[in-house]
Amino acid sequence: MSFRSALLSMAFCAALALPAAAADTPKRGGILTYMIPADAPPSLDAHRETTYATVHATAPFYSVLIRINPENPASPDDFVCDVCTEMPKPTDDGKTWTFKIRDDVKWHDGTPLTAADVAKSWQELVHPDPGMLSARAPYFVMIDTVEATDASTVVFKLKFATSAFLPALGDPFAYIYKKDILERDPHFYERNVLGSGPFKFTEYQTGQSIEGVRNPDYYRKGQPYLDGFKAIFTPKQAVELDAIRADRAATEFRGMPPSARDQLTKELGDKVTVLTGDWNCVNMITANHQRKPFDDVRVRRALMLAIDQWKGAPPLSRIVNMHTVGGIVFPGSSMAATKEELQKIAGYWPDIEKSRAEARRLLKEAGAEGLTFELMNRNVDQPYKFIATWVIDEWAKVGLHVTQKVLPTGPFYEGLRGNTFDVTVDFNCQGLVNPAMDVGKFLPHSVYSENYGNYDDQKDIDLYQAMLHETDPVKQRQAMREFETYVLDTQAHAIMMPWWERIVPMRSYVKGWKINPSHYVNQDLGTVWLDQ
Repeated sequence: MSFRSALLSMAFCAALALPAAAADTPKRGGILTYMIPADAPPSLDAHRETTYATVHATAPFYSVLIRINPENPASPDDFVCDVCTEMPKPTDDGKTWTFKIRDDVKWHDGTPLTAADVAKSWQELVHPDPGMLSARAPYFVMIDTVEATDASTVVFKLKFATSAFLPALGDPFAYIYKKDILERDPHFYERNVLGSGPFKFTEYQTGQSIEGVRNPDYYRKGQPYLDGFKAIFTPKQAVELDAIRADRAATEFRGMPPSARDQLTKELGDKVTVLTGDWNCVNMITANHQRKPFDDVRVRRALMLAIDQWKGAPPLSRIVNMHTVGGIVFPGSSMAATKEELQKIAGYWPDIEKSRAEARRLLKEAGAEGLTFELMNRNVDQPYKFIATWVIDEWAKVGLHVTQKVLPTGPFYEGLRGNTFDVTVDFNCQGLVNPAMDVGKFLPHSVYSENYGNYDDQKDIDLYQAMLHETDPVKQRQAMREFETYVLDTQAHAIMMPWWERIVPMRSYVKGWKINPSHYVNQDLGTVWLDQ
């Protein structure tokens, strides 16, 4: 385990409020009812989507090639096989990776899963067919080709060796889909479910719930322990709290604010367990560079300078799941900026009055004094709506007049992808702690399709590529500082909000699930059991 991994693991171990009965023998049976704190996802296709609503609804139905160890999910480097037989060692100076595929994996229709299915799924993830979307394709830029050389062997050829490859390969959205279905109907998985995971699909009521039952042919013998599950879409936090309080649902796996934790522990006592840790998830404010006056860097920079991060984060952390002031890199990781480094960047200056004076000057210079615009936002209480309320108030202090437009998840994504907004609350939540790839979100839209700033910037790309290809850790960290400064300070492509803290309250009878820095990881429910 690396030094970074050891630090992260120790931090999580210290933070977790786990019951003493962690070594209890799992019990079989029962239906887990949990909530997904969102509206219906745009689609059920994890290759296409970036929202947790898709993963929390569908991960129990699918397999992946490799994954973070579900028994040690806080470690960013502990990868284990899912449908492969063992973790391989690379050849060709780190540019060739050969995976052997298990021979006991079956699709839920009873047919065998083969290397051809794995290869085809990854081909679509890396190089999607025309008209298809792979939301995280930029995370796989190091992959040249993926081929099934026989029924049980998949070979990845890389363009260049990089430590970012395995974390990219472990992406929890990288479901294995069936080759013949993808070839017959590449849009099948947007609206249908057919996987090889621990649970078999039974019913989906759009925007209401999704259900599954135990897969009796699951290749991990003895798992899953549950008879089945039911996930209920509940975008309102008050509804979630009522459901846990009344035991109509056991938990939600995304995360709740401190106030919810305090309320549930006060009311339920030892009937609720709370798991807590840092969260590799952050919101940002993104301006549409194709709309005036947001095509002017002076205006974008003024928006950033008006917000007092250092004063705002502590009170926010008491009511919402935002916690740590940081830049574009997960604060707990090896390449994250220090406080001293951040304070040199616009938007992080320690003197807020100086910062706001500069914001007013830039707005006047750009002819944007008293600017009125609309902030598009997602209909999710935590922390989206709180962020919007906060930044709108901060912007008012430099004379800006901003209103909020709140949309359900589907229309919100349509707005992002359709370029129909002035400024939006945006997000960068990652499945794994992989700094070199996590900051791909800040590449131009032409390179990273889920960047909604709608700008072209070759220098941005060049700085990123220099950082990604650097193999010396010290030099790579310095390259990351140059990239971060350019993105945030020079061009003001994004305005970072405080990074999140993950707080997951659950009924104490729920066992076998461990928290991690991502609300995408460890969601197949194969290890979960009920002590009832």
